[in-house]
Amino acid sequence: MRTSAPDSRPVALTIAGSDSGGGAGIQADLATMAAHGVFGTSAITAVTAQHTRGVDSSFTLPRDEVVAQLEAVTTDFAVGAAKTGMLATTEIVQTVADHAESFDFPLVVDPVMVATSGDRLLEPEAERAYEALLGEATVATPNADEAEVLTGIEVTDEERAREAGEEILETGVDAALVKGGHVPGDRIRDVLVTGEGVRTFEHPRVDTEATHGSGCTLAASIASRLARGDSLEAAVEGATAFLERAVRYHSDVGGGPGAVNHLVDLRNEAAREPTAEAVQGVVDRFVERDVSPLVPEVGMNVVGATPSAETVEETAAVEGRIARTLSGVQPNRGVRFGASSHVARFLLSAREFFPELRFAVNCRFGPDVDDALEALEWSIAGYDRADEPAAGKSEEGHTMGWGARQAFGGREEPPVAVIDRGDVGKEAMAKLVASDPETLVDRVIELTAEVGQR
Repeated sequence: MRTSAPDSRPVALTIAGSDSGGGAGIQADLATMAAHGVFGTSAITAVTAQHTRGVDSSFTLPRDEVVAQLEAVTTDFAVGAAKTGMLATTEIVQTVADHAESFDFPLVVDPVMVATSGDRLLEPEAERAYEALLGEATVATPNADEAEVLTGIEVTDEERAREAGEEILETGVDAALVKGGHVPGDRIRDVLVTGEGVRTFEHPRVDTEATHGSGCTLAASIASRLARGDSLEAAVEGATAFLERAVRYHSDVGGGPGAVNHLVDLRNEAAREPTAEAVQGVVDRFVERDVSPLVPEVGMNVVGATPSAETVEETAAVEGRIARTLSGVQPNRGVRFGASSHVARFLLSAREFFPELRFAVNCRFGPDVDDALEALEWSIAGYDRADEPAAGKSEEGHTMGWGARQAFGGREEPPVAVIDRGDVGKEAMAKLVASDPETLVDRVIELTAEVGQR
């Protein structure tokens, strides 16, 4: 018999409907909680038959069954935070509000009132009942349409979101996060209004329709972080960043737009070690095959990004780069995350256009390399730093973003190599990109052989 080794973790509760398609509701909440290292419990209010293209039917559970679930969870588990989603009827909204009076943990209320189509999901009595529930809540997370239902204020910009949030505070809720996903624009602004002030969380809009369940996921993420002990502001900041990545790297499932990827952070974290090993494998091959003809004066680096990398710290590279020696090439030190700045920022910028790109290397560029690239008949792109607008040159990483737009923008397929012709004090480079390490190795070795024939 083996000794048990129990795992202790915070507990969160979701009070919402079931989504058979898995993209929203209870399923999304529990997946999100698991992704945050939180044990998820649930009280199901309704059962829906739905998928990535819509809802076929819905059945609301009897009030007594909802009460039984709430009591079963709250009398046995040390709940650290809870969130609500689809509550379906006036009776259930009132029931949850009554139970929330005795909650000694934070409550996140996602007031599910309006469908994506714009249709109202609740009768007016249920909408009014939400006021009592909000009075027991830590934070409400309405989208623009739901904020308008609650306040009568049409949310068209950041200022109107602030006004709606301040109006919602009148219900007694501690804070209101008025979400900006339904407000047109290239950037999304989620406005958090509290009694102490206003803070806006801003990020670029992701060009996708796979946002079903995004509201559930955001609220569940906030609740999970509150259960772990985060402050409200920290919980909202982390949750909005979590959702941005979950939408950008959504799950391509079903016949509709797809589903929010609730486990994206877990999978990205799990890919760190394999990514570092892949970079090390590329370096080993470069040493074995001696790619010294392509090593620039400043040194060569190989960068690998995790599948949903968004920052330099999520890219693995050679610390100190790869240098030429009398006997070939050698890495100065080992592979670690965050070791590259220049090539990593270039790869991340390229991924804005082609997220499938995960590996890159910087190579020497000169007439012989130029001739070799032409002979190989690869798809080539490039940029001249002299054309970069002066206003942005002093910004950290600006050139890499600007250069990537010149090289990758408007293309249906990514180029194999991108030529950076350098500038005063900046060595010219040829940067090769690939979606997998084997392809990157093959291309560099092929280019090395072709240069050797010049």
